[in-house]
Amino acid sequence: MNEGPFTFRYRGEGEERLDIILSDEFEEYSRTRLQSLIEEGYVSVGEKTVKKKSQTIPPEMEITVVIPPPRPSELIPEDIPLEIIFEDEHVVIVNKPAGMVVHPSAGHPSGTLVNAVLAHVPEIEGVGGVKRPGLVHRLDQDTSGIVVLAKDDQAHQFLQDQFRKREVEKVYLALVDGHPPSSKGRVEVAIGRDPGHRQRMAPVLARKGKEAVSEYFTKETFPEHTYLEVHPLTGRTHQIRVHLAFLECPVVADTTYGRNRPTLPLDRQFLHAAQLTITLPGEQGRQTLTAPLPEELFRVLEDLRMEKKR
Repeated sequence: MNEGPFTFRYRGEGEERLDIILSDEFEEYSRTRLQSLIEEGYVSVGEKTVKKKSQTIPPEMEITVVIPPPRPSELIPEDIPLEIIFEDEHVVIVNKPAGMVVHPSAGHPSGTLVNAVLAHVPEIEGVGGVKRPGLVHRLDQDTSGIVVLAKDDQAHQFLQDQFRKREVEKVYLALVDGHPPSSKGRVEVAIGRDPGHRQRMAPVLARKGKEAVSEYFTKETFPEHTYLEVHPLTGRTHQIRVHLAFLECPVVADTTYGRNRPTLPLDRQFLHAAQLTITLPGEQGRQTLTAPLPEELFRVLEDLRMEKKR
């Protein structure tokens, strides 16, 4: 059964986008969910249904919203072990292993992080959308590390706002082939779809892509490799991998942007989301969460250290 209808009058001082008005009025729902309601015809302005989320609304207009019940998800909960870093009534934060896809997609209908979390937290179903319940951000399949999921729409919106406003500090650990041009640096290179390979991203002219900024710091140097700490200041698809390849220092075992054959015995790329500093729902200050380097990556580093001593 639908909830509502809810009718209110927009009291702003000037014209405003409809989706922004709804976000201010219905704080418990994510903007993505509210945008979907607009596009699906559940929102009317005056007596007219509006399906354009960017429609500007003048002050004093009457807006009516119907909240339909959550659509049943076709996702199947799966009893897959999870390494939980932190959990409370608002969030569950996990250390995703390499090889696990974050959410179901073509070619990966099951065995994903979302399938596992649904078994652990059934109430997450429908939060932030049916296809990717609870997900606040993502990691590539072969990147390990911290992933944050929200248990309710209000928490989902609160956390996504921090990512969108670049208020979240992210730290990745990467082992790369070769050596960067300096021990530390900043890469400001726009990223867009590779015109020759639509599944890849590529450095592009600013007007053809999205702004992307990464900072890197050298932790250790080896004869043919460098161990880096990378801080992505934006969150573009494959950003770190593309930026390091742009420096001619691709991530070890990244066969998409680096060498066809890994230079070290690894069957996954050496990239790990190690640290996240964020304000959690219900908390006043920021909290830093960490995920230890996986054993297979630690062993590779130890082998390089041993060889360096010889």
